[in-house]
Amino acid sequence: MDFPMGGAGGSGDEDAQNSHKGKRPSYKRLDSTQTSILEKFIKECPHPDEAQRRQLADEVGLEPKQIKFWFQNKRTQIKVQHERADNNALRAENDRMLSENILMKEALKNTLCPDCGGPPFPEGEHELFMQKMQRENAKLKEEASQLYERVSDLLARYLEKHMTTHEIQQTSIPITGPSSHELALDGSSSSSLGQSFNLPIMDNHILFNNSMESSDMEKELMSEIATAAMEELVKLIRINDPLWVISSAQKEKLTLHRETYERIFPKTNHMKGANVRLESSKDSGIVNISGKELVDIFLDADKWANLFPAIVTKAETIKVFENGLLGNRSGTLQMMYEEMHVLSHLVRPREFYFLRYCQQVDIGVWMIADVSFDSIRVSSPLYRSWRYPSGCMIHEIANGRCMVTWVEHVEVDDKIHTHRLYRDLVGVNVAYGAGRWIFELQRMCERFASFYVEKIPDHKTEGALYSLEGRKSVMKLAHRMVKTFCESLTMSGHELDFPHLTVENNSGVRVNVRKSGGIGQPNGTIVMVATSLWLPLHYENVFEFLTDHKRRAQWDVLACGNPVHLVAHISNGIHPGNCISIIQPFIPSENNAVILQESFIHPMGSYIVYAPTDVTAMNVAMRGEDSSVLSILPSGFVICADDQPKVDLGAIDNGNIDRSGGSLLTVVFQVLASSPDGINLLNMESVATVNTLLTSTVQRVREALN
Repeated sequence: MDFPMGGAGGSGDEDAQNSHKGKRPSYKRLDSTQTSILEKFIKECPHPDEAQRRQLADEVGLEPKQIKFWFQNKRTQIKVQHERADNNALRAENDRMLSENILMKEALKNTLCPDCGGPPFPEGEHELFMQKMQRENAKLKEEASQLYERVSDLLARYLEKHMTTHEIQQTSIPITGPSSHELALDGSSSSSLGQSFNLPIMDNHILFNNSMESSDMEKELMSEIATAAMEELVKLIRINDPLWVISSAQKEKLTLHRETYERIFPKTNHMKGANVRLESSKDSGIVNISGKELVDIFLDADKWANLFPAIVTKAETIKVFENGLLGNRSGTLQMMYEEMHVLSHLVRPREFYFLRYCQQVDIGVWMIADVSFDSIRVSSPLYRSWRYPSGCMIHEIANGRCMVTWVEHVEVDDKIHTHRLYRDLVGVNVAYGAGRWIFELQRMCERFASFYVEKIPDHKTEGALYSLEGRKSVMKLAHRMVKTFCESLTMSGHELDFPHLTVENNSGVRVNVRKSGGIGQPNGTIVMVATSLWLPLHYENVFEFLTDHKRRAQWDVLACGNPVHLVAHISNGIHPGNCISIIQPFIPSENNAVILQESFIHPMGSYIVYAPTDVTAMNVAMRGEDSSVLSILPSGFVICADDQPKVDLGAIDNGNIDRSGGSLLTVVFQVLASSPDGINLLNMESVATVNTLLTSTVQRVREALN
């Protein structure tokens, strides 16, 4: 585009030189480099001073006076563009109001009085009525204009940009729900304003459209939410008294003092109803992993799910807003989804859509903050979960270790109450509390250390596996087995109700049927049966009995009453019960069968997961070859400490029991009921067979444990 010298793209001095009478002013076209430099500068500084104009003139090769005139004209152009946009918006609003006025006049002409059937107003009053309506219309327009100005100022406070009336009308920011953080311009609460525009603070609901298209507005809103959540988490971690108090249900465990918390962090609850409850917990522990490694795992959904196989059954990164700094990942902001489930099929899973924000606050110190947001993805109508600012602080200490402090703060709505067997464990923050996250993190870090061991000790151990590659391959296979087992506990397939199938004196039998055919899983229809019961025995006694291969024949129907041989053994941690075992039953007719088993122990949840396989497949893993394609279908036990006897379930007959040593036992069996071609159709006989397998195992365990 050509500009006269002295215009937005020309020189004032050239104008002066060519101002002779009868001559047209000369024109000069700025090249793209000059234009780019000037337009970039005007965005940062629309009113440069004389020194800045001289500096710009030297940079672009023009005179300072030309620079001055260019800025004057450019500012005028920008002002005209804004005014044009505002005028268009006002013109459209005026046309709309005129149309409404015409329609109202026509409607008034056709309106009849219900009493007499005549016009609604006498001729003399009609004009007065129209004048009154016009005054009210003008008043409403003025109030609307004031409201837009207030909203623009309010958004400017949080988004650092002013918005015109036209921009506010055209902007679709689906932010809903009242918040206790809404502020009027004078700092006071403004409920009327908040009903239309909810500020981006922690407990606001953000509803995203289907395409989840990225925009600067969305990014700024997410950043505001994450920053506020991080500020709250820092206080929750660094302040104990008076925010945190000793839990009355769990000795030496911390829970939030609700009144103090709500006074410091006022917010409204996201859920209403008789089944809504708040859970909060705080715990810490030392883990054998570096801070940078742990941060990288937390920010990768797949690694995150693999780090917590007994808690996280599904994980997904929905969107990444910021990748953070190279090296320390500080500033990373992303949307994530996770499904959590623990202990038993009787415990309801939980799912969260949340923002995860990482910030390095000091040398060797990271904060990972999680906070929920609403998504259009519909969650289960039977259970809803909302995560208030939660997360952890990762503090590197000596010898490649970290001190991790964890905070969990959630609001849960269970439409169907948790089964009474596990109600206490879930309600007092044992099942999903911070302590469980810390335990699982410590266990998996010990497992990592065993996986990456460079040399196996020379001392003789029964069945020790001395091949490093074979050790890693077997450990990968066992980890996949445990993860598959924990995922199956959610019973995500079709649940079947068989009221005539029960195990005496326990919670009953639940049957689940699902199709399988993924990599590493048998093809066909899988039937899963599960039951849970309370035992008057300490969880360690039950765990030691079930992991003792010398006593396995007392309960394992696969052993057919014969002793078993420990083929290989891999230690996974400090406790001897944390290990992987390869066991072969002495069955003369079936010498080709072996059992892969992994076990680990803790009061919050001890797992014994095993799966039968053939010798050929197991040799593939033990030789260090790829084990990801080997099919495996796990069964197993989950044991957790529970001091309260469940006498109402008839789990025990003896009234004189020790209340300090009870445990909850979940028994799970999975079998392949039909092949993928559907020749062996699922029927009641196959379900009854699996139920017989379950009931006989439970009976054998009870008899062996007296």
